[in-house]
Amino acid sequence: MQTFQFKGKSRALAAGVALALSAGGAAAQAEAPKYGGSLEIGTVYVQISALSWDLADWNWKQNHDTGQFYEHLFAADLSQAKRLGGKHSFVADAWLPSDAIRGELAESWKWTDPLTLEIKMRKGVKFPAKAGVMAERELVAEDVVYSFERMEKSPKKIPTYFDHVEKISAPDKHTVVMKFKNFNAEWDYRFGWGYYSGIMPKEVATAGAGNWKNVNGTGPFMLTDFVQGNSNTYTKNQVYWGKDKIGGKEYKLPFVDKVTYRTIKDEATQDAALRTGKLDILELVRWQRVDELKKSAPQLKWNRWLSTNGQFLSMRVDTKPFDDIRVRRALNMAVDKQAIVKEYYNGNAELFSYPQSPDYLGYFEPLEAMPAAVKELFTYDPAKARKLLAEAGYPKGFSFKVQVCSCQPDHMELLPLVAAYLEQVGVKLEIQTMEYGAFLSAMTSKKNEPGYLMNNGYTNPTTTIRKSFVTKQVWNPSQWSDAEYDKKMDAVYLERDEQTRQRMLKLMTREILEKAPYLWLPTPYLYTAWWPWVKNYGGELRAGAVKPGPIYARIWVDQDMKKKMGF
Repeated sequence: MQTFQFKGKSRALAAGVALALSAGGAAAQAEAPKYGGSLEIGTVYVQISALSWDLADWNWKQNHDTGQFYEHLFAADLSQAKRLGGKHSFVADAWLPSDAIRGELAESWKWTDPLTLEIKMRKGVKFPAKAGVMAERELVAEDVVYSFERMEKSPKKIPTYFDHVEKISAPDKHTVVMKFKNFNAEWDYRFGWGYYSGIMPKEVATAGAGNWKNVNGTGPFMLTDFVQGNSNTYTKNQVYWGKDKIGGKEYKLPFVDKVTYRTIKDEATQDAALRTGKLDILELVRWQRVDELKKSAPQLKWNRWLSTNGQFLSMRVDTKPFDDIRVRRALNMAVDKQAIVKEYYNGNAELFSYPQSPDYLGYFEPLEAMPAAVKELFTYDPAKARKLLAEAGYPKGFSFKVQVCSCQPDHMELLPLVAAYLEQVGVKLEIQTMEYGAFLSAMTSKKNEPGYLMNNGYTNPTTTIRKSFVTKQVWNPSQWSDAEYDKKMDAVYLERDEQTRQRMLKLMTREILEKAPYLWLPTPYLYTAWWPWVKNYGGELRAGAVKPGPIYARIWVDQDMKKKMGF
């Protein structure tokens, strides 16, 4: 990932401040943190309000909204960030390399035998007092056991997710023992730092975990206000245990007094809020908006990153005509994907980067390394598409329904373009636009239409295959089901050697690409923008599975600079 600082004309005073701040990275790093102030953020999910506060709802977005207060056993080691001389950007939605994981609530951990993991919990970590819910008390090992068991017993649990776990127990106040039935290559992700591994006290469940007014955790902030479709407000947890070392000195976290997520559905309104300083950070800006923001707010700092969501038009293989591979391959050849990269995205996209991300070193293979049967799907060939459709019994084409979310402006513009290409080979789309809640529900209930245009997070090199192409998985809109493929996935999870897993997953990736349950589409580049008064930040987005809390806890706001710049 590259960081860009755009320059241009601006008010003289602001320009002077910018020059005064043009010191090198080392000097900036030595700058002492400042406490106080607030942080206003348009997050990666700026258009989507919180979907649920109850962890047992198994909602994909929960760490994004609850990760400010519900902590995990492990989290990202943000000292390994690129801006600090490390090699990690911390942008991936749910991928922590093994050399960039630290204990969060866990102080240490070790394998006592091949199937037993012993975790020592941090001492002195506290849940703050919450009126009507609980008194201030220390986090104990039983809280981890309770959290796991509550998740495991939830009727909304992802099938097979914890099948490798035999038991989690607490032999003493600060020790957790995890006993496995079998090794699972994602043991740390599944209940350590992943999507569904937040640690909450029983008192919250007793009070009502789905009510935002009751939630309470050990994290750097407390949720103090929530307005559906408008904002999440978090205030400083005065008894937070965390510290960070900056310039050789240790500081208590968090630095800011308040963090507010703003939910803003309209992109023009997002940009206006950023330009006027009402947002300190806007984590997702489409490439089409960057040039104008560069002109109107030249002092913004920028980070360009490849979207962590692969995008595709899913085709339900349990319905006709998509049970025929010839039809699925034909639709892929009927769309000029290279033209979409060049003309629609103006070059701001990668033709091929899903279901494995280029960030996954050792797992990703570029298109040029793929077999001919895969390369063919990314080559525009409408004549062959028509031939395949005729062979499958559809010489005059057919029509089918496609669902798309109104929360995705890019998709609202892209789908008509895809439809135009398909119409040239006789295939017509009936487009159904949906709000996010209904759109998500259609997939999770497996009631989605034969066509379903979506973004899907890569997650990590193993889960990106499992969740999308294993039988009965929730995030499987094509309803792909292949018993032999499922067995291959099982074998991957049992394999302890990472290089062997990499080889296995490369073959599985090739296989699913060739069978084309999706109309594979390019992946766009996106941008994050922030004002220079936002310190100790370089565009990092996640410190776990869609979890930004530890990042925000380490940011401080130079309020004097903000005032001098006229905001």
